[in-house]
Amino acid sequence: MSAAAESKQERSLVDRVAMAVLYEGYVLYPYRPSSVKNQQRWNFGVVCPESYSVAQKGTEAALMETQCLLVANQTTRIRISVKFLQLISREVAASVEAGSHRTNQITNFRPVNSLEYDGHLYNTWQEAIEREVGPISINVVDNQQRTASLEFALQPETLVEELRSSDQKDVVGKITRRQSALTGSVSVEVSACSHSSSAFKLTVQVRNTTAFANADEKSRDDALLSSFVSTHTVLNVENGEFVSLLDPPPEHSKATTECKNVGTYPVLIGVGGEKDCMLSSPIILYDYPQIAAESPGDLFDGTEIDEILTLRILTLTDEEKREIRASDDRARQLLERTEMLPLEQFMKLHGAMKGVKRKES
Repeated sequence: MSAAAESKQERSLVDRVAMAVLYEGYVLYPYRPSSVKNQQRWNFGVVCPESYSVAQKGTEAALMETQCLLVANQTTRIRISVKFLQLISREVAASVEAGSHRTNQITNFRPVNSLEYDGHLYNTWQEAIEREVGPISINVVDNQQRTASLEFALQPETLVEELRSSDQKDVVGKITRRQSALTGSVSVEVSACSHSSSAFKLTVQVRNTTAFANADEKSRDDALLSSFVSTHTVLNVENGEFVSLLDPPPEHSKATTECKNVGTYPVLIGVGGEKDCMLSSPIILYDYPQIAAESPGDLFDGTEIDEILTLRILTLTDEEKREIRASDDRARQLLERTEMLPLEQFMKLHGAMKGVKRKES
């Protein structure tokens, strides 16, 4: 395999694992808004507004910090990106006037959890959009470039979609999607290690600086709309090597004790043995995590086994499946993929025997 092909394969692996981390816990089985498990968001890696963190006495974090080691030379450069989900409130409202012709007055609508009309079902829900900040690039050994920072701001937005009768004459309801403003910062610092002359300590801090008034009166659902969700950091190095924090070489074992991580766990990622990329994830992983080859796609519920979840999905009633299709595009795609799963692919989910080496006497 050529170097370019290997690099493409590694990027693909990193992207797949990062996407799995990004959507872990996004929606849980049985994937229906009416289920108790999905009536309150259950997400890893939430970085909330600082005022809400203070109001909750620190039980909700406004900061995520990654610290790791790397071995560098005069040509070493690092590139850092932060990824997260931004939740969007999707509110369904029904018209209170039968035959209301082309009206947008809010007084003519009442909020509802779901609206069924003309064979279609519409649910109030929280959607999500993927966000990426960076990359931030820095020369590791340049004393003039040992720090870097990036501030970012996402503007609020409200979109209204009318739900009309099949003849397009009557407004029967509306869907309002509200996206809150978000502001934050990512800072990077490279410093020397007291326990190693050949390694540097890399610190990446992600802060949520979003203004969030009256935080002590707000619910967690309110705060989540102003938070970074499933936040994780991807670190790449050119002409250098990251040091495993889980299994460091002897010469760097003491230096790894200097690394303190807040709300995240950096591990080596990519093709086994390579040390040019780290994924700092809110989920505890081993070095070189991989997506199981037999997995047909994301199930968003990593605490379960693919085979068990697939079987459970197939036993859902038609009404339950109908609710899933109306709840979220990703949940709908999951359901459709499962229902169309070929038999040979389904059989692979049962697992495979791994080779066992006998110990010679």
